[in-house]
Amino acid sequence: MTGGLRERWAGQPRWVRGTLAVYLLGFVEGFGAHALDLISGGIHVYAPFAPAPLQVFFVSLIVLDPAVVVLLGRVRTAGVPLAGGVIALDALANWIVNWTAIRENPVLLLRPVGLLPITLFGLFIIATSVPLRRAMNRVAAECGSGPVRKGRTYA
Repeated sequence: MTGGLRERWAGQPRWVRGTLAVYLLGFVEGFGAHALDLISGGIHVYAPFAPAPLQVFFVSLIVLDPAVVVLLGRVRTAGVPLAGGVIALDALANWIVNWTAIRENPVLLLRPVGLLPITLFGLFIIATSVPLRRAMNRVAAECGSGPVRKGRTYA
């Protein structure tokens, strides 16, 4: 989509703006959590409980989360599948590192931090990503902005 940022946001239906705001809040919070982890514990902060590939992934969230925020904050549809991929991998990685503890004490799932919010946020993104991207594409096509091929808008 072309046009200013304000116009891109204003051109979206209210539910799209609200959904994007939830995405943005979640990914900003995720970035903040991982940034604090790295500041307080250094690059190996995840070593005590995560295998090396998951440690690398958790550290990479310091780049991936802001990338999602920038794309969605600029109302770019490319941010929607990126958000879905990042949260799916983040939730899966958290479930993997917490699986043993959850099997031993399932009540841990009810904590307001950890797996519960990550899982709920991931389910929200999975449930809303297709209609969100369609609505964003529809607005782009109606505005005549963004490349359109065979009735589809790509941003």
